[in-house]
Parts: sequence; C-alpha cells; structure tokens
Amino acid sequence: MHALMKLACGVGHVGIGTIEPPTLVPGHVIIEVAYTGICGTDLHIYYDEFKTTPPVVMGHEIAGRIAQIADDVTGLRVGMRVTSETYYHTCTHCHHCRNGRPNLCVQRKSIGSAVHGGFTKLVRVPAHNIHRIPDTISDRAAALTEPLACVINAIDLSRIHAGDVCVIAGPGAIGMLTLQVLKAYGAYVIVLGTNVDAPRLAVAHSLGADQVFDISTTDPAPHVNDVTDGLGADVVLECAGAGPAAHQLLHLVRRGGRYTQIGLFGKAISWDMDQVCYRELIVTGSNASVPYAWDRALRLMEHGLVNTHALISNVYSIHEWQTAFEAFERKQGLKILLTPD
Repeated sequence: MHALMKLACGVGHVGIGTIEPPTLVPGHVIIEVAYTGICGTDLHIYYDEFKTTPPVVMGHEIAGRIAQIADDVTGLRVGMRVTSETYYHTCTHCHHCRNGRPNLCVQRKSIGSAVHGGFTKLVRVPAHNIHRIPDTISDRAAALTEPLACVINAIDLSRIHAGDVCVIAGPGAIGMLTLQVLKAYGAYVIVLGTNVDAPRLAVAHSLGADQVFDISTTDPAPHVNDVTDGLGADVVLECAGAGPAAHQLLHLVRRGGRYTQIGLFGKAISWDMDQVCYRELIVTGSNASVPYAWDRALRLMEHGLVNTHALISNVYSIHEWQTAFEAFERKQGLKILLTPD
C-alpha cells in the first residue's frame, strides 16, 4: 500500500513509501480514505519543525468510508461516510482529558505525526473518534472538518460576542474558516493579506468579509479605527503563522482587547510583550481541536453557515505530492487535497 510518509527526522525526508494495510484491533475501525487535506502542520513536518515519529504516514484531515469494524464496536456500519478526530491515543485520566481537553494531554499521539495518518488508502482510528458525514456534505468538503473544528476551538477561547469587530491576519484556509465562523457568530470581520493574496482576499469578500485589505498597499489602522470610533478591534486573530502579522495585530487591537494565535510559526519570533501589559490584552493560543467542536463543525457545514467546498482549489494524487506541497507553500489557491490513487 503506497503512502506519503515522513521517512526520517531532519529537513525533507518526505516521500512515497510502501506499508502493509492496517490490521483491525478491538475498539477500532479502518477507514478507506477518499480525501485528505494538506495542512500547514504537514509543511512544518517537512521542514522538521513539528515533532514526528518516523517512519510515519502523514496527513490528518481525512474523509472517507468505513471499510472494517472491530467486533466490539456498535453503532457504525461498513460503507458509512465518515471523518475522524485526530487523537489516536490520549491517557483519558489526566486533568486535561477528564475536563474535555484531550488536545492538552501530554501523552497525546495523533494520526499523521505519531501514528500512521491519511495520506494513503486505509487508516485505522479509534471508533470513538468517528463522526458520520451528513448526506448534504460532500467527501471533499468533509475533509475540512478537522481544521474547522480547530477554528471553533480557537474562537470559543477568544470569547467572541455578536457585534465584536474582529481582524484576521492571513487569508489562507484557516483564515477563511475563521472568517465564516465569526460571521456566523455575528461579528464584523476585517481580513488582512499581502500583495500575493489578492485572489484569496477576493474569496474572503465573497464569503462575507466586511472589509479586506492588502497591507502592502493600504494601512488598515485608519479603517479599523473608523469602524470602532478609534478604539481598535475587539479581537484580533493571527491565522498565518507570520511574525510581521503578529506584530501588526498588536497595534490594531483595542486596549483591553483580545489577541488569539491560531497559526503556527514553526520557530520563535520577536514579539513586543510590553504591549500586552500596556494595553491589558488577553492573549490566547489554541492547540488543535476538542471533541465537542467536531459536531458543531459538521452542523455549521450542514446548515450552510460555513462553506468549506468553496475553499478547495486543487486535488492531487499522493504521487503528485511535490507539486501539491509546492503549490501550498507558494499560496497557490486555498485548500489542497490529496487522494490515495
């Protein structure tokens, strides 16, 4: 069975390998993968900026059909269209697990980094991670359930209120999902990009952004001040993993406002922490998803409040992974999916 793998530690060392099909074990199911999304984390894995245990099959944003079910699993059936949460193992008894935040478990092992993931034909996952895909959501659209669940977790941590003025830096897939959830929550949303983001900013506008700005030609500060009577944004959300964007957002948020970090930088950055004190900012990071966010993500898609299909720009075979990764890194399109064929 061919698979796109992190073959060894170090920069690069990603390629097509051959693995045996997974065997069924109690409490688990095997999914026949239809689509798996390329995530920024996969690029960080390529550059060895995200911990993995190679050789391991990459990919964690999956949608497909149940191919096999362990005898002790109930409530599921072969052929059911499903997506899966990413945590293959958590301890279940630490403070974080017992309080509904397994994303913070220090023993967490996730598909695509610690155990085999979705850039292949078949993947084994715990049955309790399975979510049925509603009939109105396509397999392609459902492959974005995981990043949408991550966004829901981040926005809940940000304490968004209806009427809040929010500024998003980074009009990639995560930024576009963040935009749509914020609009569903009743926020006024401004999206920032650079001169390479013109097509993405156009998509942001079509998806409901109240204002979009290319910061390489326009200073967004006067516009943010104009809609907030000079106070600044209630909430700013960094979705690009870009140091300059994080710095700029510090000067767009109001005093007493909220800063949320969603994007991963992959390395330490310089950031003016004194502004956190001077402005009495509430600073929040978000780490992946929590279980309840998956049901909400699927409901948002099912009821048309979030359009994930509109973000899919290209679909490649895993054998075309280099072309797909290059397009992703060059910001060509928005969301790129891989198929196992």
